[in-house]
Amino acid sequence: QKVLVWAESVAQRAELVAYTEKLFDELAAEEKVKADRLAEAYRILQQPNPGTDLTFVTNFLFNNTTIPVFIENESGPNYDKNIPDPPPGVSREVHLESWRSTMMERYPPIHFEDVGQTVYYSESVRLTELRTAMNDLIESFISEILLNSASVPVLLVDSMGTRIVKSQGVDVTQLQDSAALKAKLMDMAGDHLPLPIQWPGQGLHLVFYEESALLTQLRLFPAVQLILIGAFLLVAYLVFSASRRAEQNRVWVGMAKETAHQLGTPLSSLMAWSNLLASRGVDAEALNEMDKDISRLQVVAERFSKIGSQAKLDPKDPIGVVQETVDYMRPRVSKHVALDAQLGSSQGQVLMSEALLSWVLENLMRNAVDAMDGEGVLTVRADWQEDKFVIEVEDNGKGMSKAVQRKVFQPGFTTKSRGWGLGLSLAQRIVSEVHQGQLTVAWSEPGKGTCFRIALSA
Repeated sequence: QKVLVWAESVAQRAELVAYTEKLFDELAAEEKVKADRLAEAYRILQQPNPGTDLTFVTNFLFNNTTIPVFIENESGPNYDKNIPDPPPGVSREVHLESWRSTMMERYPPIHFEDVGQTVYYSESVRLTELRTAMNDLIESFISEILLNSASVPVLLVDSMGTRIVKSQGVDVTQLQDSAALKAKLMDMAGDHLPLPIQWPGQGLHLVFYEESALLTQLRLFPAVQLILIGAFLLVAYLVFSASRRAEQNRVWVGMAKETAHQLGTPLSSLMAWSNLLASRGVDAEALNEMDKDISRLQVVAERFSKIGSQAKLDPKDPIGVVQETVDYMRPRVSKHVALDAQLGSSQGQVLMSEALLSWVLENLMRNAVDAMDGEGVLTVRADWQEDKFVIEVEDNGKGMSKAVQRKVFQPGFTTKSRGWGLGLSLAQRIVSEVHQGQLTVAWSEPGKGTCFRIALSA
């Protein structure tokens, strides 16, 4: 708003200057006529016609109060009228000689040879004063444009936009090239149309201006405020989320350790019953499978007891770990589920916690069997893909919708009638936080099946 008020003020001042110039031209024309009449009066005195009444002429010359006159007398003292006093430090003779030279350059002198006099004259003192006042008005106008511009960058240029006359708040050293000046003027004209100014004696000029740096900063201030508020809210959300996750971690760690503790007593009993059954000659093959499950339960209890502490990672052959898990699960899935293991060759090792990664793979395989209602094809693929080891567990069961896929790793989410909904969430945490890998849903489609993918870096 302040910039617009300034622009309107400039336009009004320009009109005032133009009107003043018009008045000045009219007064200048009148004073020019007076000077011409004075010269004509002296010429009449120089060569009067016979019978001419010179009373009016002499009165006109005597009553002259505005036109400077200097009469040079060869045989007597010189005479001057309406010539201002000399400035301080300048003698009157030097001052009058300067005026005489100036008068002679502007107007031809009039010679009275019979009396040895020469008359020099110039434009009226009033016209000189008006010209000085007009120049002061123009300079004042230009200064007000630049100084009272409310910190607005201003360029005053000629009508062709090729020459900078005045400037304020613009680095003109960067505008010496005509192309740079043209680009700058087009940029400023994009903000505001230039103001036309009729400069007396020099023709049309244009005032280009643009928004000040302060105004630009003020316009950006709300956006900066929103960004800061957004950043503050984001930090607050991250702190809250971190606090919430830390609280969830403490709950899970407590539940895991309590679960491991509760499993300890029945495991001890099962081991004792196994030894008792072996002493009574029970089928050795059945006892062997029972011992495998007891050992597996011991591994599970050990895993749960170590949750929350730093896992120990050792370099292992991932193909071997996948093979062992598949071999363990094969007799423990439904006979109506075909377990197809497609494993690549051993090409390297991966830092891992064998027990935790095996549990993740086992969890995915059990979920796949549940999704097929105990009947279908379960495919486990494992191989190296460039510098990553990729494991895929795929089934041809119920599949998942997009909405379910987005929530499948959330703690407490489950599509089963029983269960806590912590398996996939815990599995993803083990892969991402312990092994610095990724556990994702590779693809899933309702009625066709699901594929989970684990990617581990070498």
